[in-house]
Amino acid sequence: MERQKKTQSQSHPAKPHDVVDRNREWALLGDFITDPSPAMQLAIVSGRRRHGKSYLLQALCESVGGLYITAIREEGRLLALQRFSEAIAAHAGLRPGTLDLADWREVLTNALDVTARRAETPLLIIDELPYLLQHSPELPGLIQQLFDEHQRGEGTGARIILCGSAMSVMHELLSGTKPLRGRAVIDLRLGAFDYRTSRDFWQIEDPVTALHVHAVLGGAPGYRLLTGPASPDDGFDTWVANTLLNPGRAIYSRTETEYLLREDPRITQHTLYYDILTAIARGATTPTKIGAALGRQRNAVAHPLDILESTGYIHREQDLLRPRHPVITLADPVIRFNQLITLPQAAAVEQGFAEQVWKASTPTFNSRILGPHFETLARTWTLQHAHAILPDGLPGPVGTTEVPDPGARTKHEVDVIALAFGERPQSPRARIALLGEAKATAARRGMGDLQRLESIRDLLTEQGYDTSGVTLALFSLYGFHADVAELARERRDLLLVDLETLYGV
Repeated sequence: MERQKKTQSQSHPAKPHDVVDRNREWALLGDFITDPSPAMQLAIVSGRRRHGKSYLLQALCESVGGLYITAIREEGRLLALQRFSEAIAAHAGLRPGTLDLADWREVLTNALDVTARRAETPLLIIDELPYLLQHSPELPGLIQQLFDEHQRGEGTGARIILCGSAMSVMHELLSGTKPLRGRAVIDLRLGAFDYRTSRDFWQIEDPVTALHVHAVLGGAPGYRLLTGPASPDDGFDTWVANTLLNPGRAIYSRTETEYLLREDPRITQHTLYYDILTAIARGATTPTKIGAALGRQRNAVAHPLDILESTGYIHREQDLLRPRHPVITLADPVIRFNQLITLPQAAAVEQGFAEQVWKASTPTFNSRILGPHFETLARTWTLQHAHAILPDGLPGPVGTTEVPDPGARTKHEVDVIALAFGERPQSPRARIALLGEAKATAARRGMGDLQRLESIRDLLTEQGYDTSGVTLALFSLYGFHADVAELARERRDLLLVDLETLYGV
């Protein structure tokens, strides 16, 4: 009872200043470790490499005096037991060599006892758990046993966080009949920074440069340290040649993609996965088209595509209005840059011709990387920020669609569509909140773009959808012609989103 009263008075640990953003994640984990329940509790944290999981968890651990131990990829069982034993001894203030724990149950029980004696909140964090599972698959079962033994408040009230970068392995911990299913109160999947936070994190002044950097590196904070002291604001083209296309730097993406793929133990045929990623980057958007690009049957790429989706490397986007095959795209800008720019010209890059390679790659960058990325950010802005402008506030699902035009015997691709709040995708007669066109070309957007959206709106009305409250949105990288800008000041249903609006500056 005394321990419970003491724990109830405990407040959240303050987030350190060097932990950028992650306010919701910090609050969630703060609730977890300060929960007054005397029973043991378990949390799972997963996320792609370079997303800052370890940085966040180390800061959390230090804030409450917990024990943080990370596994090592190539370390065997015996060495892992010895290293964990040394870490526990050091945390307890014992001399090196004092502890020589023989199995993982002893490691876990000693770790929990030590944390309970050293801190008000007993916190144990095991990072990169999948490395341990390669030689010690019994660990989840042992954690389950300890968890069940501590549920009646007879234990230390410990909090355990298991973390890992192998997304499929971490997700399977809580699936099916796995030992830890139903025992974790948190299953936190840490994503990359969004595009606005990334700009702040990189301290980039120019929004155009911020967009370009995000198009090639995404929002993974771990890449900033790998690029060196040069700033993209000093010249994006020079910066790319000196960083992403510099074989002497660790961020050189030819090796980075291989490094990322090796995180998942199920990915063994690296050549096949490289080829699949390349086919998608070049525009193959269905399993059939991807298989054809590789000279394989559709069924031969189905399983690899499932794995790539589960690890977050590809994304299947459903049409918001009609049931049809989902469109497959690359979700990781680093891999997209690698497959389209670095790999095709690797020989020239490694001979020192980075500037020439980058100049020759400009058309590919603009059409295959910058254009699609700008469309993605337009959808992200609609989902996260448009509620402050739209007449009805918060929109519903946001995505893309393809609108048939029987009269013209064609189809119109819509870059951005948002259903009204409460509507479900692919519902007949759904209310549509926004239709948008996003173009990253150097040309300003004008009346022709607006007329195209108006035509699509009219087609959807004829097809039974409710467009009475729809907003027509034009997204432009380089602004708008004066006539459409003037019209936007008069029409409440017309929204112009330039790069400053996109970035909130």
